[in-house]
Amino acid sequence: MILAYHIILSAYGFWLPNDPRGSWSDFVASWELLRYGKATKVDTARSVAGARHDHRLRKEAKSALKYPAVSFSGRQARAIARGFDRARQEGGYEVLACAILPEHTHMVIARHPRNIGCMVGHFKGRATQRLAEERLWPADARPVWAEGNWKVFLDSEADVARAIHYVEGNPEKEGKPRQRWWFVVPRQ
Repeated sequence: MILAYHIILSAYGFWLPNDPRGSWSDFVASWELLRYGKATKVDTARSVAGARHDHRLRKEAKSALKYPAVSFSGRQARAIARGFDRARQEGGYEVLACAILPEHTHMVIARHPRNIGCMVGHFKGRATQRLAEERLWPADARPVWAEGNWKVFLDSEADVARAIHYVEGNPEKEGKPRQRWWFVVPRQ
């Protein structure tokens, strides 16, 4: 039985379909981006984020994107948190852990009757809306988030505890302090 979900929301341009570490993409839709290789589909549920790769080539590939890759500022991260909190309140979601990083976000969310894909859309939508309301995002319709998301279904208390620990420690991997968001509730 699913107890919770660990989701990762990538900012636009963070993880490309032809990322040298692998992706879940079947194809590269942009001709400009295809110059840097075909889709690098992997079938593993384990993270490949730490795999060795050519950082220069990855950065060069990002320059082929239609819009600049997104990197959230601290002010934008706080606006995203306010959007997440609104979605949480509207949907009655229980957020067990959250880390909002410059290029991606991790969340652990307790099981809910609503489909996880709908929940993710709700969180992304309210965060984007909040960025616009606070005039922290250009009005030119450029994307905030990458399409889709990465999710892991957590079916044991040990999995939930491990995911929470991972999310809480994730900012430190980027040299940032741990985050404490007011809308996160401890696991009962």
